[in-house]
Formats: sequence, C-alpha cells, structure tokens
Amino acid sequence: MTTPRPRPTRARRDTAARRENRAGLAFVTPTFVVVLVVVVLPILWTVLLAFQRARLIDIQGMGLFGHWTLHNFASVFDSPGFWSSLWTTLLYTAGATFGSIALGLVAALALRRPFRGRGLLRGAMLLPYVAPVVAVAFVWQVALSPQYGIVNAWGAKLFGWDDPIAFLSTRQYTVHLLGMGFDVPLALLTVIAFETWRYFPFAFLFLLARLQAVPPGLEEAAKVDGATPSQRLRHILLPQLMPVIALLSVLRFIMTFNKFDDVYLLTGGGAGTDVVAVRVYDFLTSRYDVGAASAQALVLAAVLMVLLGVYFAFFARKTQEEAAR
Repeated sequence: MTTPRPRPTRARRDTAARRENRAGLAFVTPTFVVVLVVVVLPILWTVLLAFQRARLIDIQGMGLFGHWTLHNFASVFDSPGFWSSLWTTLLYTAGATFGSIALGLVAALALRRPFRGRGLLRGAMLLPYVAPVVAVAFVWQVALSPQYGIVNAWGAKLFGWDDPIAFLSTRQYTVHLLGMGFDVPLALLTVIAFETWRYFPFAFLFLLARLQAVPPGLEEAAKVDGATPSQRLRHILLPQLMPVIALLSVLRFIMTFNKFDDVYLLTGGGAGTDVVAVRVYDFLTSRYDVGAASAQALVLAAVLMVLLGVYFAFFARKTQEEAAR
C-alpha cells in the first residue's frame, strides 16, 4: 500500500510563482531597456529642449533643466511659411495615403486569381517597397529630368510636348483642358505619385491576404444571382476589406505625415513641397536652433494626435459597423 504524496505547501507554491515572475522579468527587461533608451528618453529630451533656448553649439554645456520659455513655439508659429507647410503636409499625406491604398487594392484584385507567372509578378510588386529609397529617388530624378529624362522624351514623341517639363522643380504648371487653363502643383503631385508608387506594395500585401480569406461561395452565389463585377466589388468584397482598409489608412497616414527622406531626396523641400518634417530639419541645420526644431517636432506630433483623435472618434466606429453588416 503506497502512502499518499504530501500536497505542496503554500511556501513551495510561492517559490514557484516567484521563479515564474523572475523569468518573466528576465524576458521583458531587454525589450524594456531598448524601448526606454531608443524611444522614451529621446522623446523626453525633445520635450525638454522644446521649452528651452538651445542652440546647437550650446548642447554640450547645457544642464538637464535650463531656463523654461515659450519663445520656441512663438518663433515656430510666427515663422513665415509655417501654416502653408502644414497645409502642404496634409495634402501630401492625404493624397499619398489614398493613392497607395487605391493602387494596392487594384493590384490585389488583379493578382488574386491564379494564372501562369502570378508568383513572379507578385514578387515584382514588392520591388518599390524593398528597394533603397536613395536608389529609387535617383531613378525618378533621372527619369523626370527635363534635360535627359525618358519621361520628357516619351512626352515629346507621343503627346507632342513642345518644351520639356521640370516635374520636380515646377511649383505651378498650367494645364489646358476644354479651352480653360488650370494651375496644378506639379512638384507636389509628383512627390505624391512617388509616395504612392513606393508604398502601394505595403497595402497590396494586407489587402491580398484578406482577399484570399474571402469565402469563394459568396461571389459564386452573387454570380448566380446575376450580380455584375462592380456590384460584387461594392457589396461583397469592399465590406470584407473595410477593416483592413481602415487599419491601412491609419498606418499610412502616420507614416506619411512624418515622412522626410522621400521629399528631401526628390526636391529638398522646394517648389511647394515644404512639408513640416523638412522644416524641422531646416531649423536644425540652417539655423542651428535645436530648441525651435524640437518645438516644431512637438507641434507636428500634436497635430497628428488631433487628426488621429478625430478619425477614431468619427470614422473608426462607422467603419466597424459597416464591416459587421
């Protein structure tokens, strides 16, 4: 007859719980340290600098807390071109976000059915997104050059352009349509087109994955009922894609609103493409004013938070309700 094993005491259970807690802390600590050093501390340092008179030459001798002032924010709001650059940033962000998602949706719809060479074509779709931004920006600069660009050569041969067009250095370009002339912000539209082309693979991957999960019986039933392709897209596919489109809209809006490298490499912020991120860089490099640059960055973050708050308050719930129908 075997004797029953003694039940674990409360002390033993506490010891096992402590070991589990220590193991959990050991796994979490490296990530916490990295986030603290790379994200939290730079943000706090930026906030401190935004409320101090800090020039680049004064950084080494400054203490953690200096003389607090609102002068940096006053200089940002009073600086010439601030409000126009904010409007340009909103136009650039909205246009690039809509364009990349729309182009990604078209590509996902075109490549969701199996055909020969589909895998190769899907892989080629990712090239703009994975290629180095310096390389693709240089290719666009060469292709759009008014002196030796292939776009102007094709335009003169196919459309009869009389003069080459400087796409990246023309602020306003007059387009004649139906006997009337319209001024369009050519450089800004070109930068938006570059952003759309470069980041549509990001939306393509998300939308294609969701399309692959749509039950094929839904479309087959709609075909039997006589639904046209546009009706199937509107009433079947788009409701299935709305949660993904909403998520992509938020992600792309945040990424594009803070975008610096694409605009700076293409135009340097000139010709009407002076977005706020480029202005932050100019405050730092041309004026050597770290405090004003930090204040500009905080203003940019505050505007982004307000816009996202408006989105979540008015549009996110409506999108979820439409997707749940």
